[in-house]
Amino acid sequence: MPGIAEIQSIRLEVISGRNLKVPSKRMPAGIYISINVDSTRRWKSTVRVLSSDKSVACGDTVTLSSHESPALSVEIRAPYEVDRMLGNGEVIGQLHTSWDELLDRGDEPFELSFPPVHDVNPSLTLKAAIVHACDNQDSALFDSLVDCQIARETDAGHARYAEYRTTKTISHLNHALQHFQLVLDRCPVDHPDHAAALTNLAWARLQGYIRNDLQDIDTTTSLFHKALALRPQGHPDHALSLYHLIFALNWRYSKERTAVYIHKSLQLCCKLLPLCPEGTYLRSTSVDREVDYAISGCNKLPIDASDEGIHLRRVVLELCPLGQKYRPRALDNLAHAVEVRFDQHGSIDDLEESIQLRREAVSLCPEGHSDRGAYLNNLALSLQSCFDHQGKSHDLDEVISIHEEALCLSPVGHGFRDCALDNLGGALCTRFKKHGDVDDINRGVSLHREALTLCPPGHPRRDTTLNNLALALKERYDKSHVIENLNEAIVLYRESLRLKRLDDPERHRTLFNLSSVLCSRFTRTRQNEDVEEAIRLCQESLVVLPLLHPDRYFGLMWLQEAYLSRYQVQRNPTDLSLAVENYRLASRHLTQGFPPRIIEAIDWARQAEVYQHGSALEAYQMCLELFDNHVMTRSSIISRREAATAFFDAQSLPVDAASCAVRSNDLQQAVELVEHGRGQQWSLASRLRTPLEDLKSASPQLAQTLAELSKRLSDAQGSTGSIDSAAADRAATEYRRLARQWEAAVAEIRDIQGFSQFLLPPSYRDLQAAARYGPVVILIASRYSCSAIIVPTLGQPHHVALPSIALADLEDLKDRFARAIPQASKMGLRQPRNDLIVLLRAVWDDIMLPIVNVLENTLKLKRQSRIWLCPTAAFTSIPLHAAHPFRTKADCSGKEPCLEDLYICSYTPTLSALIRSRQMMKNHVPPSFVAIGQGHPGAGTGKALLAVDSELELVHKLVPATANRSTLSGDAATRAGALEALEQNTWVHLACHGKQDHNQPYNSHFVMKDAPLTLLDIMEKDIPHAEFAFLSACHTAVGDKETPDEVIHLAAGLQFSGFKSVVGTLWEVDDAVAKHVVEAFYQNMVKKLGDGEFMDCTKAAWALNRATHAVKTKVPLEQRMVFIHIGV
Repeated sequence: MPGIAEIQSIRLEVISGRNLKVPSKRMPAGIYISINVDSTRRWKSTVRVLSSDKSVACGDTVTLSSHESPALSVEIRAPYEVDRMLGNGEVIGQLHTSWDELLDRGDEPFELSFPPVHDVNPSLTLKAAIVHACDNQDSALFDSLVDCQIARETDAGHARYAEYRTTKTISHLNHALQHFQLVLDRCPVDHPDHAAALTNLAWARLQGYIRNDLQDIDTTTSLFHKALALRPQGHPDHALSLYHLIFALNWRYSKERTAVYIHKSLQLCCKLLPLCPEGTYLRSTSVDREVDYAISGCNKLPIDASDEGIHLRRVVLELCPLGQKYRPRALDNLAHAVEVRFDQHGSIDDLEESIQLRREAVSLCPEGHSDRGAYLNNLALSLQSCFDHQGKSHDLDEVISIHEEALCLSPVGHGFRDCALDNLGGALCTRFKKHGDVDDINRGVSLHREALTLCPPGHPRRDTTLNNLALALKERYDKSHVIENLNEAIVLYRESLRLKRLDDPERHRTLFNLSSVLCSRFTRTRQNEDVEEAIRLCQESLVVLPLLHPDRYFGLMWLQEAYLSRYQVQRNPTDLSLAVENYRLASRHLTQGFPPRIIEAIDWARQAEVYQHGSALEAYQMCLELFDNHVMTRSSIISRREAATAFFDAQSLPVDAASCAVRSNDLQQAVELVEHGRGQQWSLASRLRTPLEDLKSASPQLAQTLAELSKRLSDAQGSTGSIDSAAADRAATEYRRLARQWEAAVAEIRDIQGFSQFLLPPSYRDLQAAARYGPVVILIASRYSCSAIIVPTLGQPHHVALPSIALADLEDLKDRFARAIPQASKMGLRQPRNDLIVLLRAVWDDIMLPIVNVLENTLKLKRQSRIWLCPTAAFTSIPLHAAHPFRTKADCSGKEPCLEDLYICSYTPTLSALIRSRQMMKNHVPPSFVAIGQGHPGAGTGKALLAVDSELELVHKLVPATANRSTLSGDAATRAGALEALEQNTWVHLACHGKQDHNQPYNSHFVMKDAPLTLLDIMEKDIPHAEFAFLSACHTAVGDKETPDEVIHLAAGLQFSGFKSVVGTLWEVDDAVAKHVVEAFYQNMVKKLGDGEFMDCTKAAWALNRATHAVKTKVPLEQRMVFIHIGV
């Protein structure tokens, strides 16, 4: 091989490095290779990121001149900055060699080995070759060595710190800290190396002698915080600074389990992971370890069901992709948190998500997995809650099936077999309560007995098993009335009580349970000592519980039960008063969620009715107030309805409350209660669309603030329905935040003189405005009484007793109409509708005639005056407007008049809806009319409606040309097209299929070409300029079976969105004959119009009345009475 003096240049290629361990064990920003030619000249490779196997691929090449010194040194260095290097980094390996030695290796790549670091020899793979040099190339290839005071101090600090980590000699650490502190002192805040100096000092301090001093750890962590602030997102060293701070926070948490540290760490982990690709050294050796620690720490925290707590659980889950070892635990913890929120607020979406999450957790633990049994048990608990909430038998059957599997996974000798036995036994007892199969309760008791044998005295779970067996025996007693079951339950609860110390935080629950069974035995045996003890036990439990303890609710509830039991036997009025007082306290107990308090208030109202106690009206008011608050917490329209239907026996509360007020001779309050309770869905939504004209004059700024918040809050309702759970969660959190701001603004408005009642449930005086142009007749259908209240234009309301009709009669009448109308639709035009006639005569005689008598004789209402019907409950399914005597007058001078001969009838969903429509009549804009028709909907959405096109043509001809007229039909009549037409026009005629969804009325819809136009779509639009809509479609004014008092239907939805006057339908429309009604209606609407005038929507009720009279010979009875008018 020729000597160096004989050649011109050498090209050296650095191919790769491996076994690159850093002596100080600190996480480097990367690795670079330095070739030092003399004391001032060197070549430095690009900084490369280490791979997970501690190797690095380089690919850097340098050409060195023959004029250089024949000796050189090769260094492997680890810098701690990517962007701007402070110093030269830590030395991993250094080797002195010569060009001759390198060239002696030949033309093939060769390995250069360095002295060992932590028992492993770092090495480089190089390749050397002779080349012809280029002129003046050296200056371009070589950089001056960084040689300044702060660089030398930094390098010395790295060297001393590496020596400390290797030898554990404290003096080396002290020297390292002195060097790093000196550098920091010389790099003030505005110095470009300040962040690097902070980091070097902080890392040495953290890994050194301040490990267990919490104050010093906090001081050090603050240095990492400052460094991160100087390296924001996008900075080359941002990821490394995130890692350092995560490391410090995790360390801080390991010394003191304060949740805030692990929360912050987890948030930073979410930012760091996307910056650290799989396979990098930082990710595999450090980041994954710190992320795992943060996840594990969060998984062990107590479950927090707040919005922030659930968000944290979602963050943890995002950090646990499929295959990550902590994913099942993260799924289960998130499931637990959302289920706790379900317990607090009652949103079924939370419970369904919990079940979904726990199903995934089970799926990740196949047979043989050690945790499968635990996750099966948790899934079963969530399904059990779903059954408790919705009562679906298949959920309970699955619960039992899952517990059967869990029991198989816990054979005899298994440490948790008693738990599996108890769980299955409890589920069987629940199914027994549902179906009454004695085999279930007997097996449940047997399983609980076996569990108890596995928990002898002294066993930590004996107390739980005692309580489970006692509860099962109590259930069996309730069915069999075998007193031995009750006696044994009492014995078991007494043993459980003996096992608990007086200061046991759970002792009060056993006191409750024992009180309950003693009450049951008292009811059976009438032994006073049992009920006395039951009362004493509840009182004892309440003494030890703080006033705001959530379980005080249960103590109050069982104390009420004990007093009521004693009253039922002894009939002492004092006991009934005490029971009522505890009902009152329990339903007002603020630390319980709304659902249990609502249940207690409902029971209070029912018992007060049974025993005719004077608190019944107060109980109803409490129910409605709690319902209001509960429903207001729900962030979507659909979830509000779900909340309203979730409680057994709650659907009739508004009418029962009104009936109670009627029976108490307080008619004004009856009107207020029925309005408050029956229109919650509409009133809550309407509160976000309240006209603010009066407020604007009093406080323009507050009016603007409330308008903006109302708009944002209304928009937020839709976002909460996202199928993405995390997005829906964020939207729900934002909704609640906006709701708090909105409530604060409303509270501020109520402080203004004259606005003290702003947006509060309206008083009778407010509601009487609905009767400005004619009386409103509220028909109350309650289990306690059926009656009507007439709200006149002026003066006090009038009560109309309906002695001939009871709720059962109304239900029967409703069912008979449901059968008679389809039968009538199959008949020919001339065939008599005898069944319908009989039914309409009953409506006249039993319902409308007593009302008409008051209208005529007491209120002296003139014929052809307008009246508004506001039906409730079963009344909503009866065509009241069509009431007819079908009799000849006594003097044979003609037929007796029917209701529509006497008055022009309209309906209103609520009095507030009518008032609101009238208030919006001020919004006048130039009229525009659109006729929307869809006679040929998409496949599977209904038969073709052959008369639609001719109906649209007819309407187009009849509508005055003074309005901007347009038609939307055929392929253009899509969901989006129809929505746009509704928004842009003041008058709308819709001819298409209408579908009522009985399971979810907000999904009721008009059938368009491509997709349904739903009630929810319509409600989400605010169209204050809209005036009139004619819905020539089926089922557009049919209410909700589950919440009949809410009047949730398409016509009401259009009225809510802004249409002041709507014609809708109660059942299926025959489009072939409906056009006769349509033609007669519009002919009447345009009568007596002058040149340039347009139709008046307030005449729609009169026009419909005239139209149905005019087409008697063309249209059968059931197709005339199908149309009703709603609104102004």
